[in-house]
Amino acid sequence: MPSLRDKLEAQRRTMSDEVRHAYEVSVAEMRNAGLGAHSLALGERFPDMVLPNAEGDLVAIADLLRRGPVVVTFFRGIWCPYCRIMLDALVEALPEIEATGASLVGVTPETGGLALRTKQNHHASFEVLSDVDCGLGLSCGVVFRTPDIYRRLLLKYGNDLGDRHGNQAWFLPVPTVFVLDRDGIVRWRFLSVDFTEQAEPADILAAIRSLPDRGR
Repeated sequence: MPSLRDKLEAQRRTMSDEVRHAYEVSVAEMRNAGLGAHSLALGERFPDMVLPNAEGDLVAIADLLRRGPVVVTFFRGIWCPYCRIMLDALVEALPEIEATGASLVGVTPETGGLALRTKQNHHASFEVLSDVDCGLGLSCGVVFRTPDIYRRLLLKYGNDLGDRHGNQAWFLPVPTVFVLDRDGIVRWRFLSVDFTEQAEPADILAAIRSLPDRGR
């Protein structure tokens, strides 16, 4: 069976020249800006925020941590093929993640019922939270303002982030995963400015299993 990395690479090969150019310019721009250099680091405490979930209920990070370690993954939205591939991989890995005593939470800037559609499309049973106005992503230092060349491309293909996010900031998160111990401290992190890269579920599981207090 193809790995997540193989599936992402296969998707990457389908890029048209136009999409590839916008992708390469955008990634280079984010790297040159040092995106990620000031993001939440190992040993820091994850922000204790309350966000609406796909069903419209408010969910506090602190409440999730009372049950055990938490895996938080930021993704761009249901329109992103790389996010869809990643979400399918996490759904497949969810039984193993939950067997460790950990919870999985997906965080997206999409609002207006799109988080629920994400759950339904992927048959996901984990929480999907709408990061309204990207407050959590900004606190974690994992969002960026979409470069103009990429914004024009998204609009051309019918993806108006202003409509999808409920604001005109045009912020997007980079692929990011935080593994939090029961005290809400970041013990493992994956972050890439390249949105075609995602954390391997096997690496996430290894990080959870290495937590000394996950069964406390």
